[in-house]
Amino acid sequence: MPDIRIGPTMTTAFYPGSFDPLTNGHMDVLLQALNIADRVVVAIGIHPGKVPLFTFEERAALIEASLASALPEASGRVSVVSFSNLVVDAARANGARILIRGLRDGTDLDYEMQMAGMNSRMAPDVQTVFLPAGTVSRPITATLVRQIAAMGGDVSPFVPKDVLAALSARMQKR
Repeated sequence: MPDIRIGPTMTTAFYPGSFDPLTNGHMDVLLQALNIADRVVVAIGIHPGKVPLFTFEERAALIEASLASALPEASGRVSVVSFSNLVVDAARANGARILIRGLRDGTDLDYEMQMAGMNSRMAPDVQTVFLPAGTVSRPITATLVRQIAAMGGDVSPFVPKDVLAALSARMQKR
């Protein structure tokens, strides 16, 4: 039986991902998470074997700038951290009892249900909460955004304006 505590506490949610780059889909899920938690920790996963398009610092700055544009009053409720360990360990280290996972479709659900099951066995005190992507942001993935941008396509419908500017600048350097 999980250790369940009920009482007046500040709810912290942990929202992990690569956010490389931050998309409108990520923002959709982040704004939903702010509706159910007092505080949201956006956690950028760092994998030593992968070379991201943006550094951790750049991704953190883009998340903060995008949130400030979309919902300035919520900026104080969101922090950005990096992690390279198990997500449940990172969530606990940041005081989170909720793990936020966005879902676009049934394929995401199948994978995320497996992850939620494993995570609940390792950390029964950390509850996974699935948040559905909105209809407009459902097809957006960071991978597709990177590919479209690299091929000179218009990604403005898929990313916040600060991310669009950063992507444009990065692609011009390539």
